[in-house]
Order: sequence, then structure tokens, then C-alpha cells
Amino acid sequence: MSENGDRIRGAGVSPAEAEAASRGREFAGLLGEFRRTPVLAPLGGAPGDELALLTADFNGIRFILAFSDEQALVRYALARGESAREWAYQRVLGAKLLDVAVPAAGVPCGVALDCADGSDGMVFPPVAGIVPDGAAVDVDDGARRGGAV
Repeated sequence: MSENGDRIRGAGVSPAEAEAASRGREFAGLLGEFRRTPVLAPLGGAPGDELALLTADFNGIRFILAFSDEQALVRYALARGESAREWAYQRVLGAKLLDVAVPAAGVPCGVALDCADGSDGMVFPPVAGIVPDGAAVDVDDGARRGGAV
């Protein structure tokens, strides 16, 4: 503590807590950048529905697939063995995917960015602080309805 009783930055914080806080700030920066950036959202997610966004399900969670640029989409097409296929897409702000498309999915849903790029890709799961609370899997039903938790 300082002379006036303020907590000295870092005092009483374990290295693990400091690392977690640092990673949290880094993720918040990446999330903010994603929300402000136009990304490519491929269409044709469901057979016969050429207007649906392309999605993939993983462990009971649906992910809207998004790509930072055409090269990232090409890497995905190559990885799937579908490079000869024509890939229609929309250019949309990341915020619109998180705030509009995710809740519209009607099932637990997040966004996977550049999913063919391994550790260079990014996953935005359906949790509070990333998607609207009504679409977040970590917010209970009482909180979603505005009731007491």
C-alpha cells in the first residue's frame, strides 16, 4: 500500500494472476479489433440454402466460420479439398456476426476466425462479454430474463 492507502500496482498479485490478467487484456484487444474489422463470411452453410452462413459444429457449439481475407478462405478451401468450388461470401463487420448472427442461430453459437490457420486462428466462444447475454452459454436463464440470479 502507498502512503495514502492505495494499493500498489502488482502488490499481492501472484505471477499466475498477473499472467491471466495480461492474457485477458490481450484477448480484449483482439476482440475489439475483430468487432471493428470487416471479415469474409462464406455462404452456403446448409444444403439447398445458399444464403446461410457457413458453420461448423464442435462439441455441441455451432461456430460461424469467418476469414480475415481471401487468402485465408483459400487456405480453408484447400484444407477441405474444395478449392475447385466457387465460394460466395459476404463482407461483414465482426461485431455484426457476434451481435446479430450469433443470437439469430437459435443454438449455442460463436465465431471461428481463420480456422484453417491453426494457432493463428481465433475462436470467439458464446460467452458473456463476447456475445450478447441472451446468446451466452455462461449466463443463466434468470439473468437472461432480467430476474434475480
